[in-house]
Amino acid sequence: MTQASNVFTCMSVRAIREGLAAKEFSAREIAEASLARVRALDGATHAYLETTQQLAFEQASKVDAAVAAGNLAAAGPLAGVPVAFKDNMNLAGTHTTCSSRMLANYVSPYTATCAARTIEAGGIPLGKLNMDEFAFGSSTETSAFGATKNPWDLSRVPGGSSGGSASAVAAGLATISLGSDTGGSIRQPGSFCGIVAVKPTYGVVSRYGVVAFGSSLDQVGPFARSVEDAAYALNAISGRDALDCTSQDVRTDFTANLAEGVRGMKIGIVPAFMDAQGLTSEVKAKVEEAADHLRALGAELIEVDLPNAQAAMSAYYVLGPCEAFSNLARFDSVRYGYCDPDHKDLGGQYEASRAKGFGPEARRRIMLGSYLLSAGVYEQYYYPAQQVRTLITQDYARAYEQVDCILSPVAPRTAFTFGEVSDPTEMYLSDMFTISINIAGNGGMSLPVGLGAETGLPVGVQLIAPPFKDENMLRVAAALETVYGPAPVAPDFAGEVPAIKAAPATIPDAADAVPGVDLPGLLTEKGAADGAPSQVERAGE
Repeated sequence: MTQASNVFTCMSVRAIREGLAAKEFSAREIAEASLARVRALDGATHAYLETTQQLAFEQASKVDAAVAAGNLAAAGPLAGVPVAFKDNMNLAGTHTTCSSRMLANYVSPYTATCAARTIEAGGIPLGKLNMDEFAFGSSTETSAFGATKNPWDLSRVPGGSSGGSASAVAAGLATISLGSDTGGSIRQPGSFCGIVAVKPTYGVVSRYGVVAFGSSLDQVGPFARSVEDAAYALNAISGRDALDCTSQDVRTDFTANLAEGVRGMKIGIVPAFMDAQGLTSEVKAKVEEAADHLRALGAELIEVDLPNAQAAMSAYYVLGPCEAFSNLARFDSVRYGYCDPDHKDLGGQYEASRAKGFGPEARRRIMLGSYLLSAGVYEQYYYPAQQVRTLITQDYARAYEQVDCILSPVAPRTAFTFGEVSDPTEMYLSDMFTISINIAGNGGMSLPVGLGAETGLPVGVQLIAPPFKDENMLRVAAALETVYGPAPVAPDFAGEVPAIKAAPATIPDAADAVPGVDLPGLLTEKGAADGAPSQVERAGE
């Protein structure tokens, strides 16, 4: 084993593949060391809900067999790369809880296409990652199993809803992770945690097997510490899937143009975004700095107008809850999900099961969606929201007649402390710059551009591409990365001997997953105290 064997999760895809090809280490060593690092350090971050040791070792054996046969290429483009998945992505034999008490005992009978393709590409699956409950949130504080912490400052949130996915990569607990983005849930945590985070164009990646929040808004994408690593991941997971009619036949090699630079490209700047109320001076300064670097690298900067973007927030909080209400109706306590015992009638069982199974934010969005889709209200809100969606999509289309890519802020501020943002409306404003991209369906990504001058915390800039031209934003990001460098592992977690002194994490393993039986220790004592069904109650069902 090499000296760096215990920090494989901090290595790039290219470095791992080159090391395997040179037989400097084996995939089995990668799997063992990576899982050991997760168990040693995740007690500080709580990024993982479950590990998948058996799957990791099985995958490592396949990669090692390909190396032994002198055919590493056969193992796939992500051969030996430690990967992990947001816990709304089904993976056969693992719990898929969506960080909700409602699904605390649900074991996946099948695998989501995005997870399957990552593993088929040679990725070594380390486990499932924490998130806001059913992806409702911007801080990962709504998880029924406890909040994830930001590796750059453990007193601060990692963002959300894919906070576990971002935190794991930022702490060097995975090389690549997958998250889902409905209104900014990949890009905002990517910015907060200082890593590369990509939401491809809607349809680039199959949504089959990903528990739905807003079906017309959701898209899966990768977190990584370099643009190249993110591009490798996109190559693995993109493309048509017969099981998802919204997926498209994408055959782009996302690594192909990363070295081309931006000379001759036209980059759009949206003045309304740069002057938006709530945008902090340190974030604005970083976006302006990135714009200056792009100009110096040969790009032409052009101001573009998105006149209806200010209505995106209003439209999103009509469309999102409506789709969430429809998608969450399936959790009826009969087919699957928590079933509250000892009720004499079905109506009482439904009411109690959903009241105890769903957390406050999930209940809030279900109730809002129910109201917005009710008779007499539907025409007043839902139809206008869809009309606004069309206007926003047209705005972006006109902008892309002038530019190849748009540069903007990701979030109005850097990561905030736990409990600092308690008002739901204020929390929703975390996605003020990202929501319009989901509404229009364009690709968008967050690229880390250093630390804010005031807080000393990571800041990301957002790059937005025309539909199915995601290679444009990756090309621009790669050019900026020559200035800023790849994203580092958070300082306290970097190196062979991390500075952080964390108690070893007690993370359940998927080997203990039995349909209908909770993983030991998954439900927190706090959750039970708040009225969640306890382990004993479920065992007696």
